[in-house]
Amino acid sequence: MKKNMGTIDIVVRILIAILIGILFFTNVITGALGIILLIFAVIFIIVSIIGFCPLYLPFKISTRKKE
Repeated sequence: MKKNMGTIDIVVRILIAILIGILFFTNVITGALGIILLIFAVIFIIVSIIGFCPLYLPFKISTRKKE
């Protein structure tokens, strides 16, 4: 797996995940929508830690700077 996520991409995903987590645990978003968004937040965190987004692969997208 070759990394294909840049720093800004990773930071934005982590911030979105944190925001979703805060909204879920303060009961702003609840029910099925809350659970689905929480799952997306976990996926965002995992993908950010790995630095590889599988959805970028078929479109040959890379936000990582060339070395």
